[in-house]
Amino acid sequence: MTVIEIDGLRKSYKTHEAVRGVSLKVEKGEIFGIAGPNGAGKTTVVECATGLRRPDGGTLRVLGLDPRSDRRALLQRVGVQLQEAALPDAIKVEEALRMYASFYDKPADWRELMDEWGLADRRRAGFASLSGGWKQRLFIALALVGDPEVVFLDELTTGLDPSARRTTWGLIRAMRERGVTVVLVTHFMDEAEALCDRIAIIDEGRVAAEGTPSRLIIEGRSDSLENAYFALTGKEMA
Repeated sequence: MTVIEIDGLRKSYKTHEAVRGVSLKVEKGEIFGIAGPNGAGKTTVVECATGLRRPDGGTLRVLGLDPRSDRRALLQRVGVQLQEAALPDAIKVEEALRMYASFYDKPADWRELMDEWGLADRRRAGFASLSGGWKQRLFIALALVGDPEVVFLDELTTGLDPSARRTTWGLIRAMRERGVTVVLVTHFMDEAEALCDRIAIIDEGRVAAEGTPSRLIIEGRSDSLENAYFALTGKEMA
């Protein structure tokens, strides 16, 4: 079952064209990666798909809904964690979860999420006191508090140390085990290779290649996805 369908998406800003005719489909229950270097247009695709930006052209459907005209209904069914996410320094873990739960008509039990993601012992901790890894656990719980069918995660592991990154990978896999479709935006090719069922490699606002990690590695005649990116685009990862 297709849960996200994007066809010919275009978006320009004053100084450049960020997305140039992107088309892709995401199937129910998969971890779908949107991978590529910084500035490739990955975040703009997600912002258009979640109704945060209005595209200049193309069509988008997420769970059968138009992200702009049906945005209120869509946001009740998806979770979003954007790259620049932050919370007030003083807000406590349980306060953030309770507040986010109030935004939804039929939220998940935020207390159960707090337990599930190992946050119960830090329920009264302020956001500023959390390490990077614990902040990411909280952000994942916040993305799930609406009991979503699809979750968008944008550069979730940027800035984490290797141990915290791998712990976060386990949390992302656990999201899929809950039956949630995950769209993972990353510029880490090892992350995309380790986590994703299928990947769209975005380069300069276009889909340069799409497929399973193993297929892309074969197409690039490489031993890793990062080397395949170079083979398929002629560019080093930035």
